[in-house]
Amino acid sequence: MPVESGSSAAARQAKQKRKSHSLSIRRTNSTEQDRSGLQRDMIEGQDSKLPLSLRSNLLDLFSQIEREFENLYIENLELRREIDTLNDRLAAEGQTFEGADLAKGALKTKASHSTSQLSQKLKTTYKASTSKIVSSFKATTSRAVCQLIREYVGHRDGIWDISVTRSQPVVLGTASAVNSIKFHPTEQVALTASGDQTAHIWRYLVQLPTPQPVADISQTPCEDDVDFSDKDEADGEVEGPNDCPSVRVPTTTLRSHQGVVIAADWLVGGKQVVTASWDRAANLYDVETSELVHSLTGHDQELTHCCTHPTQRLVVTSSRDTTFRLWDFRDPSIHSVNVFQGHTDTVTSAVFTVGDNVVSGSDDRTVKVWDLKNMRSPIATIRTDSAVNRISVSVNQKIIALPHDNRQVRLFDMSGVRLARLPRSNRQGHRRMVCCSAWCEDNTSCNLFTCGFDRQAIGWNINIPALLQEK
Repeated sequence: MPVESGSSAAARQAKQKRKSHSLSIRRTNSTEQDRSGLQRDMIEGQDSKLPLSLRSNLLDLFSQIEREFENLYIENLELRREIDTLNDRLAAEGQTFEGADLAKGALKTKASHSTSQLSQKLKTTYKASTSKIVSSFKATTSRAVCQLIREYVGHRDGIWDISVTRSQPVVLGTASAVNSIKFHPTEQVALTASGDQTAHIWRYLVQLPTPQPVADISQTPCEDDVDFSDKDEADGEVEGPNDCPSVRVPTTTLRSHQGVVIAADWLVGGKQVVTASWDRAANLYDVETSELVHSLTGHDQELTHCCTHPTQRLVVTSSRDTTFRLWDFRDPSIHSVNVFQGHTDTVTSAVFTVGDNVVSGSDDRTVKVWDLKNMRSPIATIRTDSAVNRISVSVNQKIIALPHDNRQVRLFDMSGVRLARLPRSNRQGHRRMVCCSAWCEDNTSCNLFTCGFDRQAIGWNINIPALLQEK
């Protein structure tokens, strides 16, 4: 009697398994056909206003959907089995590592570390994904009281920049057809940057209207007051459009750039200005003679912003090359430059604070606080969910205002702690990208202004508790 070998017996068993598997599939298909036919008979017996052909098509579609869900469910079960198998294997390897001999201790310790790191990474990823879901259900507690005070309308296009005077009377300037606007530290003079490769200096005269009665001032702002302020912003004077003052001829025109001038600012003292352009250079001009004093080159791509220190001859320029540079003009004989590298995308703005700090914002959705004495790494990093545009820092309250592409404006302190998010709904707040923010330290009603692509500027009142300011 011939004896069957082990290999042939194994092949025969595998063949029988394949046959039984194929038979089970045929039974399943026949069962599905019977079930679909039974359902079709039940539907035909029911009263419905739908045509029979349409009802049968719907039935076929629902059957296909059901089969897709069944396939997904089976795949999910298989994946779960594989995960359990891998977990059991990792656990078994961890046990063998612990009971191994000392001759291979270093290698096995390294393997156990890699296993633990993999497990920790999985846990961290799981916690991060679930925390996003859980955090959306939590009520965020604001540390600041934010209130919308007034809306300023009148522009026919988006507003790129906004600025407030540092001296009395308080004047609000918005830039729509131009890229930037900055006021002189002490005089009624404005500096604008334009897309025609020039910067202009304008001299204006503001005459305050006659004070209103006390009873009218003490009233809460209503719709008439808002319309009145909008009229002032659009026409330029309280009396009305007939007596609207306008400045059409600049006192000084600054030329020498070969590209769009994207930003400009006054140096301390107001005798010199700095401009930033898409020609990858920043220029330093003398206001009285309009002559070019220095050309600051070194950026690899277009510049996006420039800012000056309020009390020292320091300039910071931002660029699309993911860096910002600090230019030191305190010593007339030595003009040093320091490069800050810490962002992974365009640096949209970098501004000074009162102390020795610089705050930079970027399209990489981060804001970093830097110490001028230590440029290697930031002292604080703020991570957001949207690109950050031209930021501003409050001198008195030490608060950073972050305007975002996603129409939000958030407030953080210098250590990176979130204080508040400005209220936004269908009736109030910005409806498009917020381009810029500016603080007003001398105004008690509106101490923060924002502007955006929705062609309006908004005045906010931000109140921070004294305890948080001390921290």
